[in-house]
Amino acid sequence: MSGIGVFICHCGTNIAGSVDVEELTEYASDLNGVTYATNYKYMCSDPGQELIKDSIEEHDLDGVVVAACSPRMHEPTFQAVLEDAGLNPYRFQMANIREHCAWVHSEDMEKATEKAKHLVEMSVEKARLSEDLEKTEIEVTSDALVIGGGIAGIQAALDLADQGKKVYLVEREPSLGGKMAQLDKTFPTLDCSSCILTPKMTDVARNPNIELLTYSEVEDVDGSVGNFDVKVKKKATYVDWDKCTACGECADVCRMEGQIVDEFNEELDERSAIYTPFPQAVPAAYTIDPENCLYVQTGQCGDYPPCKEVCDLDAIDHEDEDELVELNVGSIIVATGYDLMDPEKMYEYGYGKSKNIITNLELERIIDASGPTEGEIHRLSDGEAVESVTFILCVGSRDEELQSYCCRIGCMGALKHVHLLRDHLDEDVDINICYTDIRSFGKGYEEFYRRTRGLDVNFVRGRPSEVNVREEKVELNVFDTTMDKLLQMKSDLVILVPALLPSEGTEELSRQLRITRSEDGFLQEAHPKLRPMDTFTNGIFIAGCCQGPKDIPDS
Repeated sequence: MSGIGVFICHCGTNIAGSVDVEELTEYASDLNGVTYATNYKYMCSDPGQELIKDSIEEHDLDGVVVAACSPRMHEPTFQAVLEDAGLNPYRFQMANIREHCAWVHSEDMEKATEKAKHLVEMSVEKARLSEDLEKTEIEVTSDALVIGGGIAGIQAALDLADQGKKVYLVEREPSLGGKMAQLDKTFPTLDCSSCILTPKMTDVARNPNIELLTYSEVEDVDGSVGNFDVKVKKKATYVDWDKCTACGECADVCRMEGQIVDEFNEELDERSAIYTPFPQAVPAAYTIDPENCLYVQTGQCGDYPPCKEVCDLDAIDHEDEDELVELNVGSIIVATGYDLMDPEKMYEYGYGKSKNIITNLELERIIDASGPTEGEIHRLSDGEAVESVTFILCVGSRDEELQSYCCRIGCMGALKHVHLLRDHLDEDVDINICYTDIRSFGKGYEEFYRRTRGLDVNFVRGRPSEVNVREEKVELNVFDTTMDKLLQMKSDLVILVPALLPSEGTEELSRQLRITRSEDGFLQEAHPKLRPMDTFTNGIFIAGCCQGPKDIPDS
C-alpha cells in the first residue's frame, strides 16, 4: 500500500539539540497517510539520500516529506532523489524545522518539539494532496543585464561578453568607472588605479557584445529567469554623443563655468554646466547638467547659447528628451556599489566646521595629479604647508548606533595614504593614525602594514573624543588604550575614514527586482557560503559592494 514517508534530519545538533527527534518521528508515524517515518543524522548526505531512495522502493512510497533545514538550501537535492527513485519530484515537501523551529526556540525543547510536530503535520497533508506536475520548455534568452558600471559591473560585463553573451551595461552616471575612477593608487601594490581601470573601460566600449547605456537608470523589471522584461530610462544628455569629440570648447565658454561643484572631485572644485566627469571618461563625450544649464532651465542663455555657438559639429541639442528603452534579458547582475556615510553624523569629529577636516575620498582627489590641486597637498583653509596629519578610522563603522559592521577598506586605505603622503610631503611631517583595530586580512596586506609601520607613523589605539578647530589647526583629544594615556594632538589636516553604505537607490532597486536586503541595507545573498553571489530570486545575481563592503580584488 502506497503512502507518505517522513524523514527527520538531526542536522548534527542544529535540530537534535533543540527538538526531540525520536518523539517527532513517533508522532509523524501516526499521521494520516504516513506509512513510514524515520530519522537520520544528516539527511542531505549521500547515505541520507540513499536512505530516502531505498525507502521509496521498499515501502512503496508515493510522497516524501523531509523535516530539516530551509527548502532554499536543499529542496532541489531531495527532489532529485525522488526523480532518481522514479517519483514525480513535485510529490516532495519540506518542513523547515531548523530555521523556523530549532534555531528560534533553542531554549525550550518541549515547545520546539511541539511546534515541529505542527510543521511536519502540515507538510504531510500538503504531500498527501499533491499531484504530479510536468516540466515544460519555454523559449528563453541568454542576453544579460548588468546594473552598475564600477569595477565589479565592468568585469562582470566583460566576462559574459567574452563567453559570447549579449550584455547590456546600465550606469546612471555619464561615464563608467564608479568609485575606483576616483582613486589615485590601489593597495597593497600602490599600482595606478586608472592604469588598471581605464583599459577595462575602453574594452567595454569596444566590445561588440556589450551595449553601453550610461546616464541611464532602471525604471521597471517584470518577468522571471530567462525572460526578464526591463525598462531603462536613458536620460537626455543634450549632446549628440555620436558627433561629440570631447574637445572641451563648450565647457570653456559655458556661462556657468566655475559655478557648479564638481561631484567627481568631491566638491573640492567647480565645473561647468556642460561637462565630462573626468579626463578618461568612457564614453568620451560631454553631458549637459539640466538642473544647472541656463538654457534648459529658462530657454535663454544670453543672445545665443555659447556652447552651441562654438560647436562646429552641431552636437549640442537643447531639445533632447529622455528615452525609454525596453530590454528582454535572461539574467540580471546587480553591481551598484556603495556610498560613503556623511561624516557630519559624527558631529564630534567636526566635519564641515573646517576645510582642513576632510574624508579619505577627498584626500584621494587631492593626491591625484589630475585632481583639484594637481597633486599638491597643503592646508585647504589657507594654502599653507602641512606639518602634521591625523587619520581617524572607523568613523561610523563598528558603531552600534550607526553602522555596526566593518568597512573593510578603511585600515588598508589609510596605510596606502601614509605611503603617498610620505612621497608628497617633507619627511619631518608628523602622521598619526587613530584606530580601533588594524584589519589586514587580504593577500599581502599584513606585509603592507609592516612596511607602513617603518615609515615613522604614530599609531594611536583609540578614537578621539573631541575635535576642536583653533585658527587653522585642528586639536584632538584621544585616549590611547595601549599607553593608557590621554593624548592631545594638533594637526593641519584631519582625514576621516567613514563607513560604507549601500549606494543611493538600492532600496528602490531591490523593490523593482523583488530581491531582499540584509539588516544593514545591502542586498542579501542566498547563502553566505554556498551561494554568495545569488539572490533568492532565480536569475538575479549580485556583485561587488552592493552585497556588502569589499576591496577591489573581492569586488
